[in-house]
Amino acid sequence: MKKLIFSLIAILSMSVYAQDQYEPKSYKFTLQEAIDFAIDSSYATINARRDVAIALKQKWETTADGLPQIDGDLTYEYNPIIRQTPLPAELAGGEPGTFVPVEFSPRQNMNASVTLNQLIFDGSYIVALQAAKTFLEYSDNNETRTKLQVRKDVVSAYGNVLLTQNSIGIIESNLETAKENLRETRITFENGLAEEEDVEQLQITYQQLQSQLNNAKRMKDISKESLNMVLGLPIYTKVELLEDLENLANREALEAKIITEDLQVENTIEFKIANNLVEQRELEMKLEKSKALPSLSAFANYGQTSFGEDFEFFSSRADWFEFSTIGVSLNVPIFSSLQRSARTQKAKIEMEKAETQKVQAVNQIKLQLNNAKSNFEFAIDNYELSKDNLKLAERIERKNQIKFKEGVGTSFELRQAQLQLYTAQNELLQSMLDIINSKAEIEKIINTPFTNFEN
Repeated sequence: MKKLIFSLIAILSMSVYAQDQYEPKSYKFTLQEAIDFAIDSSYATINARRDVAIALKQKWETTADGLPQIDGDLTYEYNPIIRQTPLPAELAGGEPGTFVPVEFSPRQNMNASVTLNQLIFDGSYIVALQAAKTFLEYSDNNETRTKLQVRKDVVSAYGNVLLTQNSIGIIESNLETAKENLRETRITFENGLAEEEDVEQLQITYQQLQSQLNNAKRMKDISKESLNMVLGLPIYTKVELLEDLENLANREALEAKIITEDLQVENTIEFKIANNLVEQRELEMKLEKSKALPSLSAFANYGQTSFGEDFEFFSSRADWFEFSTIGVSLNVPIFSSLQRSARTQKAKIEMEKAETQKVQAVNQIKLQLNNAKSNFEFAIDNYELSKDNLKLAERIERKNQIKFKEGVGTSFELRQAQLQLYTAQNELLQSMLDIINSKAEIEKIINTPFTNFEN
């Protein structure tokens, strides 16, 4: 019996341990912590880092083209039927004017050789090295752009979760008030002191709030799953948010001085990427020009060959004969029927297009920043207005509550006041989220180092 008890205890202990081992991990994040986590773990940034790694490998791949290349070659041939070559019979003492078949090739032969190739000069190679460096720089800049976008997405997703959480709390409070009003009015109606329409109006309000609450709970789940997606977590991971929407909005609004900063266009990531494109097109034009230059390379070859009627190449009876070659190869382009000229002109036009796109990017950046600043200023103004409107809507709703209970107000008037209150509540929440999102958009445009993107 004791053995059975000890066995059960051991099994239960192992079960609890296994459950702890496989229980899904949960997280708690402030906004900054969520951003830092996403910068490291989001799907987009992981692949952006891989793109940089690919660019590094491509740079070395290009560099290796100009370094010594060594190749080994081993060839084995077996001739079941040996080709016969006719020779004048008189060479072998035969009748003049006739021929005799002679076999020159052995039935089996093997060749082993090593070849060294070294590029000495090629204009295309020099340009390719520069292009690889530019591509690596572009990949680095694209990674930074990805991180900026991820940061903005985290801010938006984090704010949406806070918005739905606050909405649920407000709707639940409104629902409790509506439920109590409906209960009291139904009792009053049953006592003959109220109209049936009063009950129906309040019932409509109650049912609509119940529907809004159910929808808000669904939206909360979806917004949490969306945040997990941005963070690079499985969508059902439990994540607790440590920020408060109102405090977060107030903190962002206090940093309104950001809109007075002078824009340094050359520091923005979009400008750097546009500049990368210009550099790339310039190098493409240089590449086409370099194809008109001669190229020079050297090679050295060493090998051994063996042959015979039987396969004895790896025995002591086999004879191996050495051979070696050293040389240089010079290739001089002479005439291409103006093909190279056409390609060079085409590359020049592409470069001019890139320069125009760079100018366009500069103006686009300025326009986007001005628009983002305007949206941020409007969001702050709207936030202050929404707070005042909510206070007014609360006073109006309270007055109509009192008038309705005292019998001097109608249920329709109370319902209108309540709907106005609900709208003001939603507008205030949305104005808080607008402050957070519009400031995040500004910081994305001006490449604010909200976190250390270079790590």
